[in-house]
Amino acid sequence: MSHTAPPQAAAATSLRGKRVLVTGAGGFIGSHLAERLVREGAEVHAMVHYNALSSWGNLDLVAAEVKPELRVTLGNIEDSDYVARACKGMDVVFHLAALIAIPYSYVAPRSYVRANVEGTLNVLEAARQLGVGRVIHTSTSEVYGTALREPIDEDHPLQGQSPYSASKIGADKIAESYWRSFETEVVTLRPFNTYGPRQSARAFIPTIISQAFTRDEIRLGSLDPLRDMTFVSDTVAGYLAAATTPGISGETINLGTGSTYSIGDFAARILKLMGMDKPIVQEAARMRPAQSEVGKLVSDNGKARRLMGWAPQVSLDEGLRQTIEFVGAHRHLYRTNSYTV
Repeated sequence: MSHTAPPQAAAATSLRGKRVLVTGAGGFIGSHLAERLVREGAEVHAMVHYNALSSWGNLDLVAAEVKPELRVTLGNIEDSDYVARACKGMDVVFHLAALIAIPYSYVAPRSYVRANVEGTLNVLEAARQLGVGRVIHTSTSEVYGTALREPIDEDHPLQGQSPYSASKIGADKIAESYWRSFETEVVTLRPFNTYGPRQSARAFIPTIISQAFTRDEIRLGSLDPLRDMTFVSDTVAGYLAAATTPGISGETINLGTGSTYSIGDFAARILKLMGMDKPIVQEAARMRPAQSEVGKLVSDNGKARRLMGWAPQVSLDEGLRQTIEFVGAHRHLYRTNSYTV
């Protein structure tokens, strides 16, 4: 990892002593964000999806000294009463709770509307009614669909190429409407693909790594799609900058590196870093419908640099090395003999 401090690091200290809520805190990015916020001195309330096992998801993997500082609440983003109680008294709400697996959105699209559109509405309405200082709403580069021009800036047309991306377009527009209609303080962040420790096998990088540790071949879907991958600590830094930078309410801001590689290229690169040589096989069950697959994502991050002073700090190889190390130490989290939808 680069030892150069990100330009937004100084601004993050202004969250010290602030009461913040992280929805989706049990998820991949959410757990890293909650952990960083504790280290920045914020009072962190972490919303985790209710489950019968009372699991904290990825929050179970945060550093031991951080766990006692987390105020964890289990509930459902689709329950407006619960969300309003969780938002009460908050200075900032980081809204990450969502259904995100694209393949499962083909199976249960209505669930995505309920969680992603209605869930976002619940957060924004609570923020409006309760006077929350700022909401950081999480979008996704998937809303752009396959690039019609590149690099993709925030004015690129939105294309619903999967039920997941359509639900996130709806959520983004709800957020936009609350700023325009009610002047609710909301900033929409649009991360391009984020990767790093704790990411599940629903994503292709941990899928490649976990299979490389345990199988004789790497089984993937299409190898051709091109992705712009940002290491999770850089994405988290973008959230902190969005929460602390004045004068950006109502803005939608990309977070990405501006570089893109194919899934096949990532697989070859990871195997090289692991010192392995294994065949890469395309598996029909992992392929998306042709018109749903997003062919190329590459970000224009100029707005993030200009408005927030944000820039990615972690090189691709360094980020991959950290991810390989995590997966290697937590192989029990990955079921490499089946396809995770």
